[in-house]
Amino acid sequence: MFERYIDRWSLTPDGDPIITHSSHLLPVIWRDKPAMIKVAQNVDEKFGNRVLRWWDGEGAAFVYEHDDDAALIERATGAGSLLTMAMQEEDDEASRIMCRTAARLHAGKAKPLPSDLVPLDRWFRELEPAARIHGGMLAACADVAARLLADQRDQTILHGDIHHENILDFGPRGWLAIDPKRVHGERGFDFANIFCNPELPIVTKPGRLQRQLPIVCAEAGLEPKRLLQWIIAYAGLSATWFLSDGDTKNADSDLTVASIAFSELNA
Repeated sequence: MFERYIDRWSLTPDGDPIITHSSHLLPVIWRDKPAMIKVAQNVDEKFGNRVLRWWDGEGAAFVYEHDDDAALIERATGAGSLLTMAMQEEDDEASRIMCRTAARLHAGKAKPLPSDLVPLDRWFRELEPAARIHGGMLAACADVAARLLADQRDQTILHGDIHHENILDFGPRGWLAIDPKRVHGERGFDFANIFCNPELPIVTKPGRLQRQLPIVCAEAGLEPKRLLQWIIAYAGLSATWFLSDGDTKNADSDLTVASIAFSELNA
């Protein structure tokens, strides 16, 4: 899979392949720079590479080379980890870093948007059918999402999956985003997974959402009620995806966060 790109782009392998459900990756050296071949395995990843190219290194990893299926991407080599920070008493600073990175991604550019972006309402298409099946908290999340999606504000290109492991330490270039989706809609959506990421065990810890809410609102310039609504909507969508994979543990984590956000919204 990687050989044709190694030959085409004059690369030197620099590590073992990384295989995920959505991409195949290989660390390489390109012109004395550490890079990563990313071969997309689904359409969202393919078009996500276009979004990376559109950002052109501003708040995100550079794309050095590309074709329809693969991209040669700048590789993070810094030692920092937002997930580690959040788990080691630096949760506040990790949230601020994610917000500042998102602000760079959301900034307008004087050039045409990438093609084939997915509107945010279509990104949520699986939530309402799942809510009819499961009811309960998922149905409540779907109601909030429907109201938000019918009245979107501050629309822009979104990352679509901002969390602690999709913003990496690129050393001298600072913290940069990787692995965007191809979503367009209200920018508030991009901050919701800071509160939901199930890879971070403390997301359901009592008081965690309440502490991070004013921090994210201040950094991102968001109104607390609106952000709470996006947290609820995103948590429902994420739970839907987990349930479709049979992952009830992570779905329960998302729905617990949604319940906490509802309590704050109604306080």
